[in-house]
Order: sequence, then C-alpha cells, then structure tokens
Amino acid sequence: MNILIVDDDMIDREMIIRALKRSNILCNITQVEMVDQALEILAHTEFDVVLLDYNLPQRKGIELLIELKDMPAKQKAVVIMTSTSREDDLATNSINAGAQDFLVKTEIDAFRLQRAIANAQIRASLEKELLQSHQRTKELAERDNLTGLANRYYFDESLSHEIKKQQRDKSTLALLLIDLDHFKYVNDNYGHDVGDQLLIAVTKRITACLRGSELFARLGGDEFAITLTNLESVYGASTVAKRIIEALQQPFEIGSHIITSGASIGIALCPSDSGEVKELFRFADIAMYRSKGDGRSQFCFFEAKMQEAFLENFLIEKQLRTTLENKEFYLLYQPVIDSSTAKITGVEALIRFDIEGVSQRPDIFIPIAEKSRLIIDIGRWVIVEAIMQLSIWQKTLNPAFTMSINLSSIQLTDEGLIEFIKSTLSIYSVDANNIEFELTETALLVEQENSTKMIQSISDLGCKISLDDFGTGFSSISHLHSFPINTVKVDKSLMPSSSPEENTKPFLAGLVVMLQSLELNIIAEGIETEADLNLCIKLGINKMQGYYFDKPLPTHQLEKLYS
Repeated sequence: MNILIVDDDMIDREMIIRALKRSNILCNITQVEMVDQALEILAHTEFDVVLLDYNLPQRKGIELLIELKDMPAKQKAVVIMTSTSREDDLATNSINAGAQDFLVKTEIDAFRLQRAIANAQIRASLEKELLQSHQRTKELAERDNLTGLANRYYFDESLSHEIKKQQRDKSTLALLLIDLDHFKYVNDNYGHDVGDQLLIAVTKRITACLRGSELFARLGGDEFAITLTNLESVYGASTVAKRIIEALQQPFEIGSHIITSGASIGIALCPSDSGEVKELFRFADIAMYRSKGDGRSQFCFFEAKMQEAFLENFLIEKQLRTTLENKEFYLLYQPVIDSSTAKITGVEALIRFDIEGVSQRPDIFIPIAEKSRLIIDIGRWVIVEAIMQLSIWQKTLNPAFTMSINLSSIQLTDEGLIEFIKSTLSIYSVDANNIEFELTETALLVEQENSTKMIQSISDLGCKISLDDFGTGFSSISHLHSFPINTVKVDKSLMPSSSPEENTKPFLAGLVVMLQSLELNIIAEGIETEADLNLCIKLGINKMQGYYFDKPLPTHQLEKLYS
C-alpha cells in the first residue's frame, strides 16, 4: 500500500509513521510538507491513502481536498484528514469537502489508524458505487436506450439553457426537427427489429453530418431534434439540413433488406421566430409538416404565415371530423362523354362539403384529410355512396354505366380496403368491371412496394385502374408497365384552351399515339372549348370530360339532363 503523509510538523509525521509501522499495514510511505508539493507528486504517482493535515502553511489541507476531485489519482486514493484540534466543525468540513475520515492527532495509535484506513477504504468504495449508480441513473434519465442520443427530457433542459445563453450573447440559434419519411411502413412490413436497426443506422449517418458541438437527440419514435448555436446566419442551418437530407438518400442495408428512408426537416429560429422552448418546438413542428406536404425529403423554415395556415388547417380538420360524424359530405358527378357517340358513358364521383353554406375547395380539404388520415374513413364513405348510386343508375340510365372513384395514396395503406370494396360491390350487386379507381402518379411513388400490391389486388377484383393527370411533371412511362393500368386520363394542361402554345399539340398527338399503341383507354380531361373537342376527336381519343359538356352535377340534375 502506498501512503502519502502531508504534514508540515516533523514530530507529527514521525508519530504517524511509528503508528503505521506498529500496525499490520505493509506500506511504502512518502512525506511532503505543503499542499503544492503534494499536488506535484500526486500528478504522476498513485497513492492508496493520503494522511492530510488540516492546518498547513500557505494553503490549507482542505484546498488540496478540493483540487484532488479533478485529479485521476483521486479515483484510487482515500483521504484521512488529521488535526490537533477537536472542533466538530473541522471534521464536518473535511468530510463535506471529500475526506473519507477525520482523526485527532493526539488520539492516533496503531489500532485507530489501521481502523480509520480500513473504514475509509470501505467508505470510498461505497461512494464510488453510489457515484456509478447515480451516473447510470442519470444516463437512463437523459439518454435514449436505443440510439444513445440525448432524450426528450435532456434536450428540453439543454435547449432552455441554450436559449438563455443565446439571449445573453445575442446570437442566433436554430432548432431542427427531423421526421423520417414512411417509417411506419418499415415497421409494418419488416418488423420493429428492422425498424430499430434503421433508427440506429440513421443516427450514425446524421451524426456524421454534424461537427460534434451540436446537441442531437431522439425525441421518440422516428423523430429527432438538433440544436445549432452561435449561427452567423440562417444559411448555417440550411447547410446542415441539406447535408442530412443528402446523407439519407442512399438506401440502407438492414439485414437482407434494402430500405430507402428520407427525412422531412422543419427549422425554427431563435430569437426571430420565438424565444420560448415550447413555441420554438411548435413552430419547428409546423415547418416540418410543411416540408412533408411539399413532397418529403425536404427542409422548410418556419414563417409567421405558416402559423396562420396551420390554424386554418386545424379548423378545417375539425370541421372534416364533424362532417364525417354527421354524414354531411355529398358527391357531385361529372359526366364522361364518348367521343364517337357524344353520349354519356359514366361519371367521376367528386366529394364536397360545405361550411356555413359555402362549398369547400377539394384542393384545400383533401390534403388536410390525407395528413390527418381522415381520408381513410372519408374514402370508404365515398366508395359506398358512389357504388350505391351506380347501382341505381345502371337500372334507370344504362346497365353499362361506369363510375370513377378517386383513391388517395393514404387509402392504399388501409389493410381492410380490398375486403371493403369487395363487400360493398356484393351488397349493391354491382359488377366490378363498371368501377374505375383513379390514382395520381404521385400516389404511385409513395411506398411503392405496398402500393403495387394493393393496386394489383384492386385489379384482381375486376375493377379498372385509371392513371390521372398524365402528362404533368411526374409522368413516367414505367408506371404503365409496373401497374395494371387500364385507362390514362390526359391532363387538362395539354388542351389548347389551357396551353395556347402550338408546340403542345404535337406533344399531345405523340402521347396519344404511344398510349394507343399500348392499347390503353384514353380520357381527355379539361375539355373547355370546341377547339379542345375537335382536337380530341381528330386524335381518336376515346372519351372526354370537362366543362364544355358539364361541370360536376348533383344527382337530380345529372338525371334530368342525361336520362
């Protein structure tokens, strides 16, 4: 055992040495007289026990105790404070400063010293175990078990501290909220173990994009957060966001699975957006959902106008829920006209609802219904209503009458959709061949593996599949091969009334020739003028739809005009 005696009184040192030699302790003894000498030798030599005099010249023994806390040698050494004074405060102060025991010099003998050293070592061991337990508890309280990142509690506390510091320094702070795109699909289709491994892999990639000074946390599920401090400009935040999005674009190899997982990022700034933790989080969350709405794998800064849009969307969502509960939606039907006979062959069902007597725009409320996933229940209502109405019209208008029903990409995640369609067709005795489900190409791009299975299952029921808005920026000929497409609806932007440029006509003509060579049915949308009509007839397009014939009509008007 290595023992260091720190005492300026030679007689006291000799007394302690005699007591050590009379005890059963086998030890090597080193002596110094002052605190600075002790610190110098402790810096490069490890000791098991330090016997420290309380009253030393120049610097008190308690000062050495305080400095020992930050020295590696302190991890092993136990400290027993000694003094000629019997004052209780000395002992208390020594223990509070970190000593394991206190001895009055006049009472030191071999037995008391040996017992004090043994007790001090036991006490030091217990203190070490208690510290380790505290550190483990603290880590559990502040760290995410799966990724090792900071958790929500620690992140909130740290963000609050950083905001206060930013206010003093008058610097810019950015909060980035990161949400993985389609993570639920990974859990549902590959299992939670694969989902967990993906979260770990994502954490590693994002960490590689950071310098190390940022606070990076997992808030829960597939949501992460990063705090960027001391920014010179907002471009620092956008640079980090871009790096993260680019890093996540490469597929992940998880076991035997190749998984693509992008991220949507929302950014809020302090102090320009807010100086409050909760409000900053809310604004970053709004920005993150805006980035999802813009097409995912993007980042978006919060702006004041985004808050207004958020509140407006919230009110519409609330109204949608009420309308669904009260069954206050209604359908309008736009005629589909046969080019050769100029007669109606079917209709497209279009959902509507009113707020205080004012019809709401579908391009506003449908995206909100999709984000809230209300579209699943709303979509089922549409399917029932449209098929029920078709069963009536097939008896009163035409047995071959068809009904087109729009399907959202969110509806393709409805595991009970196929059975629901099959059951509804059976209840109303409608042939599946007379139902055409319309999908946009953007719907085909979302969770493509799952979408392919669902669309094929709908086709296997006997229903037709229609590809809407063909000819827009998302168009891909590969979709015509990858999915069981029966009909292509040419987007209205290619009609002369929408695009007066002459170069659109040959583009439309070439598109029609290609689709005809693939033996696909073609419906031209957006027929507004006679010029649109004549061009479609000239190109041999099967069917047409647009305001030239009729706008979407309620049931009684359509029956009056076309019966």
